[in-house]
Amino acid sequence: MRALRRIWHFTKVMASAKRNRTDLWGWLIRRPMLLLATLFYEFSLIFSNRLDPKYKELAELKAAGLINCEYCLDIGSALAHHGGLTEQQIRDLPKYKTSDAYTDLEKLVIGFAEAMTVTPAVDLEEIRTELLTHFTRGQLAELAGAVAWENQRARVNQALGVRPTGIADGMVCAIPER
Repeated sequence: MRALRRIWHFTKVMASAKRNRTDLWGWLIRRPMLLLATLFYEFSLIFSNRLDPKYKELAELKAAGLINCEYCLDIGSALAHHGGLTEQQIRDLPKYKTSDAYTDLEKLVIGFAEAMTVTPAVDLEEIRTELLTHFTRGQLAELAGAVAWENQRARVNQALGVRPTGIADGMVCAIPER
């Protein structure tokens, strides 16, 4: 049921794009195998739902912010709203360590995403050990897969110049103001 709800939210979010709708698809359609692989991995993450989607949304949004992928932050902010994140949580993501908007576990998840995203990935052993006191190994593997995939998505989007679509227009968005 959780996977179907995520697919529904993803479909609603994608349908609300106001501009640049075909940026990413315009690139991927030129390489059908990459398009199929991307769709396969996206659906694999959606159907891997042992972990509360809220944690994946937080981690993915943090990774997208560190890479500064405006397309990912646009979509991610809208999905985060549907996933149960509050406006304060989205707004406070850059200063999560000192924010009261997050639980200790949420801060740990965001820290894990941060540690995985910086280059080189650092200090993962301590965070991984702490997360394993809250999550199963399968849940942690799912979280790591989501963060790694967001890193791939964000870097490909940056490289291809994929622009935000306006999906999060009218709601709190993690895209930094210029």
